[in-house]
Amino acid sequence: MAIKVLFVALLCASAFVSPAIALLMGIILALIFGNPFPKFSKKGSKIALQVSVVGLGFGMNLYESLAAGKEGMLFTIVSVIGVMCIGVLLGRWLKVDKKNAYLISTGTAICGGSAIAAVGPVINADDDQMSLSLATIFILNAIALFIFPPVGEWIGLSQQQFGTWAAIAIHDTSSVVGAGAAYGEEALKVATTIKLTRALWIIPLAVASSFIFRSQGRKVSIPWFILLFIVAMVLNTFLPIPDALTGGIVVVARKLLCMTLFLIGSGLSVSSIKKVGIKPLGLGVLLWFIISVVTLLVVCLL
Repeated sequence: MAIKVLFVALLCASAFVSPAIALLMGIILALIFGNPFPKFSKKGSKIALQVSVVGLGFGMNLYESLAAGKEGMLFTIVSVIGVMCIGVLLGRWLKVDKKNAYLISTGTAICGGSAIAAVGPVINADDDQMSLSLATIFILNAIALFIFPPVGEWIGLSQQQFGTWAAIAIHDTSSVVGAGAAYGEEALKVATTIKLTRALWIIPLAVASSFIFRSQGRKVSIPWFILLFIVAMVLNTFLPIPDALTGGIVVVARKLLCMTLFLIGSGLSVSSIKKVGIKPLGLGVLLWFIISVVTLLVVCLL
């Protein structure tokens, strides 16, 4: 009972701290006491993330967001295709299971756990392969949220540069938005726009995967919240909605995002870390290092 009360208390408190601290709170709770509500955390974090992202759309102007994301469009196309090809080749070199390598590459190339969850059923991945890939991506995703903002500050990246870098090099949408919010308002807008554009690649990749793994007929999960995010931006741009209302929605969305990160962090466990193993984790780290360094160099040079 005490652990359940602590979980609820920390969940509520996470709404009033930074994204990185919220994630850390969840991780510490999970590793020391365990998660008393694992099913709620898994389902709740997914729903809360989608709602918070849609809510953030009410704080963005369509024209400004398109202008901010225009520069990252080419990066998105090149990075998605490049990471998938490099990941599959590295997987063969490291002798990682074919489906595990494909799922890790998918999570790195597009949007972390959401991409893996969408593509996994299409390629007929089993529970162990899904869990292994998700754990690998999750661990690296958690690390990215902590190290990207300080590295960006140290190098002296502009808001535009950091937003582009974070959107391409960080896996999950939650951590991209969290890192962007920690770095600044403009970085948040750029990171969110580019990241959600990148997430749309789930659809064509899932369709292509069904042919690659010869599993036609399986259902493809479409990320509908991305379309709602665009609708929110359109409404905020073209309708005379009071600033007090849209501002309030954005504030609630940011607090909900921090609570989402707490739930995600609370889903980590010692067993999931052990289950990752050396080779899949090595593939994930190597792939992540490549995309992070290459993207950072391109962002700094342009």
